[in-house]
Amino acid sequence: MSKVTIKDVAREAGVSISTVSNALNDVDVLTPDTKKHVLNVAKQLNYVPNLNGKLLKSGKTKMLGFFTTSVSGPYFYILVDTMSRECEKRGYGLNVFVTKDKKIIMSNILGSRVDGVIIFEEERIGTKEITTMEKNKIKAVFLDRKFQNETMGSIIFDSFDAGYEATKFLINLGHKKIAYISGVDEMFDSFQRKEGYLAALKEYNYAIDDDYILQGYFEEESSYNVVKSFLKAHPHKVPDAFLAGNDLSAIGCIRGLKSEGYDVPEDITVMGFDDIDIAQYFNPPLTTVRNQIKKQAILVIDHLINLIQEKEQGKIENLPGEIVVRKSSHIKY
Repeated sequence: MSKVTIKDVAREAGVSISTVSNALNDVDVLTPDTKKHVLNVAKQLNYVPNLNGKLLKSGKTKMLGFFTTSVSGPYFYILVDTMSRECEKRGYGLNVFVTKDKKIIMSNILGSRVDGVIIFEEERIGTKEITTMEKNKIKAVFLDRKFQNETMGSIIFDSFDAGYEATKFLINLGHKKIAYISGVDEMFDSFQRKEGYLAALKEYNYAIDDDYILQGYFEEESSYNVVKSFLKAHPHKVPDAFLAGNDLSAIGCIRGLKSEGYDVPEDITVMGFDDIDIAQYFNPPLTTVRNQIKKQAILVIDHLINLIQEKEQGKIENLPGEIVVRKSSHIKY
């Protein structure tokens, strides 16, 4: 069966091609009855508009692009799912580009394949690339750094403050030796959370021990292995508490501690970040800093579409964290 064309719809409806085009594009020059008649005929014939031609005329793709180096893990699942749902509500589609290749990222950003872009890519887009985007009036929202100009903005989780407040929470529980399980150093959230941890230690005059900063890469297995290795290598420097860069790292940490005979929280407190779904069901339920992932996703789409429609200029919005106390933390007195 050949593809139904706009000519077929016009012939079947008994109207001109321009009338069909006006009806399909919601141009306000037709009577309601004529428009309804044309749309019904198009539906009966299963007519699919030529999207490329329509986009060429309008200069819009009605697509947004999300650029990232990874979509693995609960954070990205919630983020992408919420963004795609919000796009659908607003009449847009969402293309997800997973790549570490700067050339691929920039060719897609500058190639008019999407109307606007969301960027989470571990600093691969540098000053040179941002300058190019500015010159080309690219509409963009960053998730991994603070940036603001006329056409670009940021919606970010305030990871520095969250790292600071989480460490302060552990200090107030009476913990003296607090280790930190870092994520990926190049990532904005990872770096900021660690800096918040260090800032709190300095403020409370706690000694900073490099041995207490472990690398878990935001992964459960990596955190499990690094905690086990630490405990074997430093049997006389066992921390009172571990603050993990995300909940997956905290879960890996708890598994590592249990495998070496430690009880959580009776022997050692463990705290994470993000408050992913499994956090409340893990044994023990995880004390964590709630990251407003769904709210961030909705705000990102809202801000980007407003930029595209020129309803507002770029802005920076910081989302605060919220400490959620569960059974993996314990008062140390």
